[in-house]
Amino acid sequence: MNNFDVLILGSGLAGQSLALRLAEHRRVALVTKKALEDSASGRAQGGIAAVLDAADSIEAHIQDTLTAGAGLCDPVATRFVVEHSRSAIEWLIAQGVHFTRDAASELGYHLTREGGHSQRRVIHVADATGAAVQETLTDRVRHHPRITIFERHIAVDLITGAKLGKPQLGCLGAYVLDIDGDRVLTFGASHTILATGGAGKVYLYTTNPDTSTGDGIAMAWRAGCRVSNMEFVQFHPTCLYHPQAKSFLISEAVRGEGGLLRLPDGTRFMPEHDARAELAPRDIVARAIDFEMKKRGLDCVFLDITHKPADFLVEHFPNIHATCLEFGIDITRDPIPVVPTAHFTCGGVVTDLKARTELPGLYVIGETACTGLHGANRLASNSLLECLVFSEAAAIDILSTTPQKLPKLPLWDESRVTDADEEIVISHNWDELRRFMWDYVGIVRTNKRLERALHRIRLLEREIDDYYSNFRVSNDLIELRNLVLTAHLIVRCARRRHESRGLHFSRDYPDLLPQARDTTLRPPYGC
Repeated sequence: MNNFDVLILGSGLAGQSLALRLAEHRRVALVTKKALEDSASGRAQGGIAAVLDAADSIEAHIQDTLTAGAGLCDPVATRFVVEHSRSAIEWLIAQGVHFTRDAASELGYHLTREGGHSQRRVIHVADATGAAVQETLTDRVRHHPRITIFERHIAVDLITGAKLGKPQLGCLGAYVLDIDGDRVLTFGASHTILATGGAGKVYLYTTNPDTSTGDGIAMAWRAGCRVSNMEFVQFHPTCLYHPQAKSFLISEAVRGEGGLLRLPDGTRFMPEHDARAELAPRDIVARAIDFEMKKRGLDCVFLDITHKPADFLVEHFPNIHATCLEFGIDITRDPIPVVPTAHFTCGGVVTDLKARTELPGLYVIGETACTGLHGANRLASNSLLECLVFSEAAAIDILSTTPQKLPKLPLWDESRVTDADEEIVISHNWDELRRFMWDYVGIVRTNKRLERALHRIRLLEREIDDYYSNFRVSNDLIELRNLVLTAHLIVRCARRRHESRGLHFSRDYPDLLPQARDTTLRPPYGC
């Protein structure tokens, strides 16, 4: 039994920034599946969007976000995030993050521009912003005396008052598997925060780390929370295409600094798809690349920035330059072969502006949440900003309350299960799920494809439920169970949307409905 004031599940930017904001006043447990450094936040290249320059404005950033979100962003949530963008950056600088400098700028920092932005407003650390931010915060978290870190631990499920026959108690903590110790621990907490990231691993090809298995979304759903807009899965337009490269992202900033998309013969094609060409929002660029590849039978297209000076490219994109060189591609002379790949979960668990769910004591932040900011398509570099703003909002709300006295919580009971006899079942189901989600619930969808996906998901669910009921839990089983549920939620939301909006494009419903509505699902009961 482990009792804390606050239990944070997930160690990306959202989880770590919240832990640091709370630790002076609360006893914090930070639980992460691998090491603190392993998160999608650490892979973010481009930077963080914020209104920092006199030529920019809050209204312009809001309008760019609403435009990218295809009419589905919550205007109140969008304004809330943008208005707090400067203070979020100032907090990171105070923590010791060294953003790229620019002596010619009145701000003193270099700002780049990405697709969908009308101004240069993306502050960055070269082309490895997420890694730099994560490294800075991880060092502070590791050395903070009031933060207890549990690495290689994965949450199994939330503990709720409903499970104890006292639903008014809300969320009371979580059961957590110690992966190396092979035992399930009971964590009690007055406040529990899901910051477990998105669900990119539900697809065969993704820029996400192996930890992005929809854990928080699935746990919240099983606990009775609503989810919304799960059909909007963002496919990043430009992932390095190379047989030895494992989903290496080519930053949006490459196009922001003048990179051009070309066919193998050198012809540009984006101007035919959108007046903004390469600077159109991600959903438009990804669909355009997908269209050209399928129309012409191509394995990839090419991102060309060779017209820029070599010194400029090495200075601004040192990580991309070095990684591409490892695969024999010199971006100063060679176009970069790229393809779209699953990147970001725009939907998630429904929260308010204080990051609260309808389950008392449970908060959700980062990619796990649906705050209303992203709508039908996330604007580039708004994701890390969302993590920072809502971690602060959650911290303020948590610190305004007194930690409650916890009831005695039941320990995990595995007396009626045995060790698994065949692990091959898990690996086979994992592979099958990711392949049919890629084929049937990808960039372009149809009713028939969604029906096929749902049929296979239901078969997998029955098999996994039987497996979960009879065998001891393992890391792989927990992740597979969560992935299949998350896939089910994505398909259910997609089937309900009878239009094409943002990231959801349906051949059966190619038109846009006159009124934008969220696709919100509510569980029949908490469990």
